[in-house]
Amino acid sequence: MNTDWTTLFTCAHPAWKDARELKEPLSLPSLDQLRHFLNLVHIKYCLVKPYQEFPDYPLVETRELMPSFETDLWEHKGLPGFSLVALSRPLNYFAEIFQFDLLQPIDGTLRADHARARREKNLETVLSRLPRALHEEFRQIFQKEDVTDLFHYPRLTPFLTDMDRGHVFSLHSPNPRRTRFYLSGVYASLPSDLDTAIKRYGQRIAKFTLDDPDSYEKNRNFVFQHLMELYGFPVASERRTSAALFARRLHKMGERFLIRTLSQSDRTLTTLWSDGGNRPYPHVEKIALVRIDADQKDLIAQLAAGGYLVDDKRKVAILRVLYRQHSFSPDNVRQERALSVDSQAIIHPLTGVSLPGVSVIRDTTNMVLRLNDIVQGEYTGRIAYKRNEIVENTNTEEKRLKFLYAWLSKHQRRIIGYSDDFFAGFAKVLDTYLFAPERYDSFAGHHDLYQELITRYSYILQARKVRILEELGEHTFKGARVGYRRMLSEAVTLLHSLKFEIVSYFDSLVSTAIAIGETMLNDRYLLRAYIEKSDDALTAGGLEIKKNYGRLVALLDEFRAIQKRRAEIAPPE
Repeated sequence: MNTDWTTLFTCAHPAWKDARELKEPLSLPSLDQLRHFLNLVHIKYCLVKPYQEFPDYPLVETRELMPSFETDLWEHKGLPGFSLVALSRPLNYFAEIFQFDLLQPIDGTLRADHARARREKNLETVLSRLPRALHEEFRQIFQKEDVTDLFHYPRLTPFLTDMDRGHVFSLHSPNPRRTRFYLSGVYASLPSDLDTAIKRYGQRIAKFTLDDPDSYEKNRNFVFQHLMELYGFPVASERRTSAALFARRLHKMGERFLIRTLSQSDRTLTTLWSDGGNRPYPHVEKIALVRIDADQKDLIAQLAAGGYLVDDKRKVAILRVLYRQHSFSPDNVRQERALSVDSQAIIHPLTGVSLPGVSVIRDTTNMVLRLNDIVQGEYTGRIAYKRNEIVENTNTEEKRLKFLYAWLSKHQRRIIGYSDDFFAGFAKVLDTYLFAPERYDSFAGHHDLYQELITRYSYILQARKVRILEELGEHTFKGARVGYRRMLSEAVTLLHSLKFEIVSYFDSLVSTAIAIGETMLNDRYLLRAYIEKSDDALTAGGLEIKKNYGRLVALLDEFRAIQKRRAEIAPPE
């Protein structure tokens, strides 16, 4: 079936209600077609329409779409919110693993009186879950309509966003050639066994152990955040938590499904879907209204020429971001990374056509410019400091220190992975601010804030060295393949310099460095070809490898001794 998405988007326009051109139910037979259709309707009614109606609509900052996601501290009342689930199969009401009010499909196989009775029952089911103030308006619009037909979904959407719970789509198959999705339920509760999910996942990634109950208290927040981020959310509202854990459950069951949420807090359409491919996790996509940075002049010109801007004056566009999940690795210095940006696209506000290949939220040049604005006190925006305080703007020293700490914390794993050339410019801006003699008196008035910021920066500097050590363990250095000789030489140099930096001690980094070093030392080929041979049997290069192997052994012993001393003097938790 070839679908004209421009026509479908026109369906979402209010004028469409006056002239129905389709005599048969709207046919969307595939999950992918349903997703595109829902994109068009939800962009129209849940993003663009509220933006036009609310002068102070809170646009999503591009920073908010970069993992790790920030916890929302308040809801924006008056904006739409909803959740939905679509199952790519017919329903079995009794056997389903979640609760909802069932709606019955209507098609040409029904007698006229049966179709009328079913339509009236569906209307009453929806009405029973709507606020009473909306009943009269709803009856006037849908009294003689089949609310399960997706033809009516655009007009139904504003009512569904006033429901406390979610709605359901599934396939209706009167015959194999006329399979289609329809609205099959309302007032759905998506189950989430949060306690079991956290404990099982924590045990699987070895953050919890049954014989060490303290590990649960120590690592619970990390496990919870990592698990939620795999499914595109921060640790947030019940709606989003339930969506993430229900998607996890459906995916493990092998279902082909789609789950979508829109929160009044995040103002972002988040979609999780599985199309039956062999993937460890569902796809994650976010769509939001964002302002394009003024310094991205070429992109703004391209969007304006193609009509992609929702608001030409404010440079507002509809951004769609697709993410990639990363399995947990205990030996990765960026082990908290669960998600990264895979691709970005701008969606046309009238046709729904996507402009792929844009870079709105992953521009390293913008990162340095933004950092410079922060330290100069010229950045206008907001950020969550330690998850419980909103810092707006950077016009005081205290705000700058808090903003910078929160900003570095959010982008920490991204900064750790930057190239040396880029990081040099980044570090120059930061060093000029943090270690400028003329600021010492000002920083003295905020000693604790300054020290926690220095600690965060020290962690990033050390983690970058451990990240290079990780790459060396994979025989890679600065993007090039290296042999054992270069690998051991660079590892010894790196660990020797790191040893003198751990006056600011981070146990996770030291443990990771030791684990990577031990993996290098236990390389079977390295042992067989060089270490276990006598010196007489080795070339000059082989002797150098054996010498650096011994140096690496000694350095790791020093790191273990440091780790042991720190553990002995560490205060009890």
